[in-house]
Amino acid sequence: MTTLRVLTGIKPTGTPHLGNYVGAIRPAIQASREAHIESYFFLADYHALVGSPDPQRVHRSTLDVAASWLALGLNPERVHFYRQSDIPEVTELTWLLSCVTAKGQLNRAHAYKAAVDVNVAANLDHDHAIGVGLYLYPVLMAADILMFNAHQVPVGRDQIQHIEIARDLAQRFNHIYGSEFFTLPQAAVDENTAVLPGVDGRKMSKSYDNVIALWEGSAALKRAIFAIVTNSQLPGEPKDPDSSSLFQLYQAFATHAQIAEMRQAYSDGIGWGEAKKVVFERIDAEIAPSRDRYQSLIARPKDIEDTLLAGAARLRPQAQALLARLREAVGLRSLASFAPPIAAPKSKKSKGPRILQFKDDDGRFNFRLTSAQGQVLLTGLGYLSPAHCAQAIEQLRQLVGSATPLKIAELSLLVEISAEAAGGIESPLREWAQPALA
Repeated sequence: MTTLRVLTGIKPTGTPHLGNYVGAIRPAIQASREAHIESYFFLADYHALVGSPDPQRVHRSTLDVAASWLALGLNPERVHFYRQSDIPEVTELTWLLSCVTAKGQLNRAHAYKAAVDVNVAANLDHDHAIGVGLYLYPVLMAADILMFNAHQVPVGRDQIQHIEIARDLAQRFNHIYGSEFFTLPQAAVDENTAVLPGVDGRKMSKSYDNVIALWEGSAALKRAIFAIVTNSQLPGEPKDPDSSSLFQLYQAFATHAQIAEMRQAYSDGIGWGEAKKVVFERIDAEIAPSRDRYQSLIARPKDIEDTLLAGAARLRPQAQALLARLREAVGLRSLASFAPPIAAPKSKKSKGPRILQFKDDDGRFNFRLTSAQGQVLLTGLGYLSPAHCAQAIEQLRQLVGSATPLKIAELSLLVEISAEAAGGIESPLREWAQPALA
């Protein structure tokens, strides 16, 4: 069976919540256990710097996120688990890719356009307070993907454009430098991935401040679930499970049999308090064992650091090998290997005739054609303006240029170049005698 390389980036921007767990962490870890999948999981700490000026937050979030994935079952011996900033080749690749990236393509990136729209709505300059990090975000993401030539990248629909940009850059680089350096990645969108509602019924998101934390303990989990907004229906009244955010949360953790049982309980008029109790118990039963592992890992940050460094150490030879090929391709090569082109033997060339311009004693503008040895072959008759003189010279150049170098060198002409008294020139070249070869 063909090995499928699947790459997942995890941005350390806070402790994961239930939405992160159900929508990304759990399905990714389950997929990593498939025999035919080679999984790459990395902490995207460079990405976390975009819009996050708080270094303590980035530092703490990196620990929280790494501990969360390990606690939830990610096996660093089976997968590649590393920190983005521990692979410096990624940033070098970002620059190489940026050199083949069209500015217009980045102008159309969703995140940048959204930031511009905010400025336009506020009547500000289009690029007000927009950093280059946000602008180049898609190129850095492309470098993450292409560094290890991932076949698939699991993303939500809002991230598909980034995978398309990575494909475009891979194709462009391959075309420009004439080799298949990069595999063209595919976006893997799981339409069945659950999107959890938050405590207010909207999508669970930190930006809405409606999340249910993953690791705060059973008591905090119970309080959060009991705070979920429900309608005013009383116990005994039939309820619609499909319009209930509480039911949506439950079915993300329950088995098919449990979901069917809860659906029936809704029809039978289960009270909201009782329903919330069932939901809490089901979620807590799944999360509690991992919660203990998380607390143990957080207490040993050096162990997590060693795990991340070991993951990067295993991958860097692969990254360095690719960068060596790319450097060679773009011309960043050792001068020790420089081989100057072998010059062809120089042949002695005879100098051709020359056209010299000068001004006659009577004030007219004139020229003479001399051979390589200085012999005067032809003299003009004088012109009232430099423009007329230049026109005659140009016609002479065309005639001389039509001869072979040998004939030019042996040129012996009787050519009369005349001008009318008014300074105009009807036919500057009145006579032409072909050169006589010795």
